[in-house]
Amino acid sequence: MQDIEKIYKEYFETVNKYLFCLTHNSDISEELTQETFYKAVKKIDTYKGECKMSVWLCQIAKNLWYDYCRKNKKFVNTKEEDLLNVQAINTLEEQIILNDEKILLYKKMQCLDEKAREVLYLRLTGELSFREIGIILNRTENWARITFYRAKNQLKEVD
Repeated sequence: MQDIEKIYKEYFETVNKYLFCLTHNSDISEELTQETFYKAVKKIDTYKGECKMSVWLCQIAKNLWYDYCRKNKKFVNTKEEDLLNVQAINTLEEQIILNDEKILLYKKMQCLDEKAREVLYLRLTGELSFREIGIILNRTENWARITFYRAKNQLKEVD
């Protein structure tokens, strides 16, 4: 039972973010996240360890999302092969890369100096704390905070 709790605590946020990328609705993503872990507990004996636990959980989440869409007629005019194309998007990273706003942000980030870009990448993509960023770049936590803040303000000025 402790293993299940550990898995839940470790992967809840990843699964929830993945579902939010699919649903764009926090209520639905949270509900589907709970269902994902319920199904995972019921089917834990089928997990063979051939892939990462997060991948296995996101696969369950994705299938629950498709079921939800079919049940609620989310894809009214969608053909079955279109749904299969959506299934090809397996990871949270792929979802983020496909997000137009993220692509625009990364394009804007190219006008920043290298250190500011690096801090932004580590913070946004790597989801690292300022303390961890400071350690990685051999600087202080405060330096990482200030650099992030300044870079964020510079991005606001870029058209």
